[in-house]
Amino acid sequence: MLYNELVQIKLFVYWLKRPYHLFKTGIMQALPAMIRYRFPQRKLQILVVTGTDGKTTTATLLYHILKQSKKQVGLVSTVAAYMGDQQSDTGFHVTSPPPQDLYRFMRQLVDQKYSHLVLEVTSHGAYQFRNWGIFPTVAGLTNISREHLDYHVTYNEYVKAKLLVLKSAKQAIVNKDDYSYAEIRRQAKGHSFASYSVENELPKKVSQVIKLRFPETYNQMNARLAYRMAQLVEISGEDIVKAIKTFPHLPGRMEVVATHPCRVIVDFAHTPRAVDEALSAVRKNYPRGKLIAVLGAAGKRDFKKRPEMGRVAAHAADQVVFTAEDPRTEDVWSIIRQMKEGLTEHHRKITTIIDRKQAIQFAIQTLASSNQDTVIVLGKGHEKSMCFGNTEYPWSDQDAIQEIIKSLPVRK
Repeated sequence: MLYNELVQIKLFVYWLKRPYHLFKTGIMQALPAMIRYRFPQRKLQILVVTGTDGKTTTATLLYHILKQSKKQVGLVSTVAAYMGDQQSDTGFHVTSPPPQDLYRFMRQLVDQKYSHLVLEVTSHGAYQFRNWGIFPTVAGLTNISREHLDYHVTYNEYVKAKLLVLKSAKQAIVNKDDYSYAEIRRQAKGHSFASYSVENELPKKVSQVIKLRFPETYNQMNARLAYRMAQLVEISGEDIVKAIKTFPHLPGRMEVVATHPCRVIVDFAHTPRAVDEALSAVRKNYPRGKLIAVLGAAGKRDFKKRPEMGRVAAHAADQVVFTAEDPRTEDVWSIIRQMKEGLTEHHRKITTIIDRKQAIQFAIQTLASSNQDTVIVLGKGHEKSMCFGNTEYPWSDQDAIQEIIKSLPVRK
């Protein structure tokens, strides 16, 4: 009873914050930015990608398809902002930047005769009116799994925040195979969304190139969404096939950092679903040798996902090392203790090493015994800092791995 009352109080506060954000961010920030930069959104075809997992891959692939199809296109994603081939020094440090930064970037695109913008949007950004005034040509949803409930309080409210993005678009596409589909249909009464599914038959060449370029099942779904969105802005199937063939690997997304003395992969997976999909993909792609996972859980974020992440990792991997991942002001030991709460078996698979570099070194040097083994380091991906307390310290999983490998004795 006490728990339910606490949830209701949190929901009440959450609902109260919505008009506050309308005034603070929408009216006080977005409206002046629109006026100052002369409504640049009206002169762009804006394609929005949202979802829990897969946003960055889908948005970047869609951007690559448009660019290869000779469109003048920009991109704002978790990894970077781009104008054409040039990475833009926007100073963005969040996926959904503040309105003044976003409108300034769009003005630069318009001034340089760009016609399209691919925009990655989060539930936080939608709820807080960071994209106020933007009505996308097309919006696509990858999936909605358990995440950010520390902020949105309940899963239904999280879905509602994602729907803010979809409802604002002229055309929207949702994942029919996703767990969220039934809830989306329930909440989206009066709105008609297109859908995509693994059961949808694709043109033979498109299907072949997707499977060849993306061996992971979840990335094949991301590619299906990008394909459908590109179609809606009149990109030909031939141009889409050519673009997928040349799509580069994204930093921190199934990135193979080393192949000796064992295979070492870095991935951004930081939700139970993403961890499960990443480990399953590695097991499928590299069936020989042991699979060793190194991961933690972020502090000051949804703590309810931690036991599930621990359970998923212990079930899917042969060995698991729990470690720090942006603990912020939380105690790392407490975070890891919560990750272990989901374990009903596989306890002997688990090692805890708080120092992330030492954890990675232990996985590579001690747990991996041949170049057939795979160590996958999860959670940080492309990020270049790690937060302890209230301070961001320089950190790169890729750099740490390279330093560790260089320091290792030659394995006979």
